[in-house]
Amino acid sequence: MTWPVLILTIILSLLKLFVTCLPTDAVNWILSKFKMHSEIGEANAIVTFDGKPLEDEDKIQVINDFNEGKFLKRNHIFPGNEKLFLHPENSGIPIIIDTKRGKNDVRIFVYIYNDHVDVVKQYKKKVVAYSLLSESLQERSMPVIRNLV
Repeated sequence: MTWPVLILTIILSLLKLFVTCLPTDAVNWILSKFKMHSEIGEANAIVTFDGKPLEDEDKIQVINDFNEGKFLKRNHIFPGNEKLFLHPENSGIPIIIDTKRGKNDVRIFVYIYNDHVDVVKQYKKKVVAYSLLSESLQERSMPVIRNLV
């Protein structure tokens, strides 16, 4: 009777030690799975505006400005209201970023306003919306976009 209890105690102690002392890389990997505003890599992203793909410096600038944005709040989407977030009224033409997150294809719609940036992520059959504060995206990307129109 004492041997099973002793072995179980040792196993549980080792498990507790392993869970509480995870390496930094493992913790960052776990947290990145639940991160809403995750960074986009330049290599596997396609950035388009008004059906025209952005190339080289413009693409890199938009992705860097997007990655530097500060998360403000999550916008809750009720079932059936996905279209209101994907194509909002009076929003203008969005910047569309197509990228991969693991095995999944992710499409990100970026709507730029004067005081904030709305982001709508669409992957699998899920739609997630949130707001960012990115002054650099609002200031620097607007001239690039105006030149394209």
